[in-house]
Amino acid sequence: MKLIVTGGAGFLGSHLSLKLLTLGHEVLGIDNFYTGHRRNLQTLLDFENYNFIEHDVTEPYYQDCDGIFNLACPASPVQYQRNPIFTLRTNFLGSYHALELARQRNCRVLQASTSEVYGDPLVNPQKENYFGNVNPNGIRACYDEGKRVSETLFMDYNRTYGTDTRIIRIFNTYGPLMDKNDGRVVSSFIMQALQNKDISVYGDGTQTRSFCYVTDLIDGMTRLFFDSNLNGPVNIGNPNPVSMLKLAQEIIEYTESSSQITYQPFPADDPKLRDPDISIAKSALMWEPKVSREEGLKKTIGYFDKFI
Repeated sequence: MKLIVTGGAGFLGSHLSLKLLTLGHEVLGIDNFYTGHRRNLQTLLDFENYNFIEHDVTEPYYQDCDGIFNLACPASPVQYQRNPIFTLRTNFLGSYHALELARQRNCRVLQASTSEVYGDPLVNPQKENYFGNVNPNGIRACYDEGKRVSETLFMDYNRTYGTDTRIIRIFNTYGPLMDKNDGRVVSSFIMQALQNKDISVYGDGTQTRSFCYVTDLIDGMTRLFFDSNLNGPVNIGNPNPVSMLKLAQEIIEYTESSSQITYQPFPADDPKLRDPDISIAKSALMWEPKVSREEGLKKTIGYFDKFI
């Protein structure tokens, strides 16, 4: 198949592109390098069936294709709060242009949504039928509400035009090719530990996240795209939450670091709980994560160690 991956130079986009190429597909990556990196394309450019276009998805693009993976969007608070209006434009216009191309080409299109659509959840674990607890006026809303409106647009294209849509709700994902300065908790903790700097934990560290290793996430995403007829959202993540304090302690142990843990004020609207219910993924996709947190963290530490 001829497949488009928007956000193709990003952390997930580059991993996804490599997976699609190894499956024998032809891949066109699209990225404007707002948060993606050219270094993530190095392995991909060795494939004859890979091409890349530098382009901003807030502008239309017209390409021959059999399917689209719409991953383009800043994904960490540091990145998406840097230019919140651009983040909103990328979510809405990027989704709109992907859907318009899918409608014209009569092909399948997948939206990379997020667990952030649940906001600071009042139920745990989070199921796909939970509508969330999101502050529409907060500093995180450009991302949270941007992803929510993208889901709305995908479902309305499906209902209005019969567009073949997929929606994956991605929970915290980590692994090699993450940006060391993206401000996400795993990359921040690892970089601080490798440099023996204090590790900054927000609040009292009891808030939880569920971390899925990148190869598991990409496996779930491709199964949803190729092997299902599910138009609505599907949670893909690791249903084994860990507190931020325990995560920091594990990373100190695995890096053999002398870092100390310090505590910082809790950011506005930062979720206290994050734990996916993956019942739909398990039953419909026969998917669940395989890589343990210890194995995944050690692989990620090995990747970041070369930056020190």
